[in-house]
Amino acid sequence: MSTPPASIAAAADEAAPRSRRGRPGYDRAQVLEIAVRLFNEQGYDATSVSSLAAELGLSKAALYHHFSSKEQILQIALDDALGGLEAVLEDALSGEQSTAARLVSVIQGAVRVLTSRLPQVTLLLRVHGNSEIERAALERRRIFDQRVAKLVAQAQREGELRSDIRPSVATRLMFGMINSLIEWYRPAHTSLTPEELVGDVTRVIFDGLRAR
Repeated sequence: MSTPPASIAAAADEAAPRSRRGRPGYDRAQVLEIAVRLFNEQGYDATSVSSLAAELGLSKAALYHHFSSKEQILQIALDDALGGLEAVLEDALSGEQSTAARLVSVIQGAVRVLTSRLPQVTLLLRVHGNSEIERAALERRRIFDQRVAKLVAQAQREGELRSDIRPSVATRLMFGMINSLIEWYRPAHTSLTPEELVGDVTRVIFDGLRAR
């Protein structure tokens, strides 16, 4: 059999599917990013492995090369969001600051976590407790809120915060404001930087809107 001319061989190479090393198209971080986006758009329960594979243009086998299950993707994303919040609280509690200053650090850190991990935090705030993974995440968030409420109560006892608002209510109101950012904050469509947002949220929570 004669050897085809180089130009014909090159054309054949162009027409043939290109073989790729490993799984085609995406690395693990990219698969995670797209999966979390799809969970947020469609809802976690409504997103099947088949629809996720179709969105990625992969087979299920290729998807399973990166993650063992849809549940594993959820677990990793929720751990990322919760781990960021928990680290912020631990850092604030370990510092040599007043209680009020620690609370400010927690609020500022929580906003930074939200802006830097917006898809993961959005997913966290939309879980309904329909699975063991979701219930565990909600319990971690409940413990986080309780620890922050204790900081609020301590700052009230020390006279650094007004004492006529229940600590649990104050905590819910503070994080209600922060959590609402997922509904409208879009970094690609605003000139508002994350640090400007941190400053605005901090001032509204601790100084209020009244002119002084």
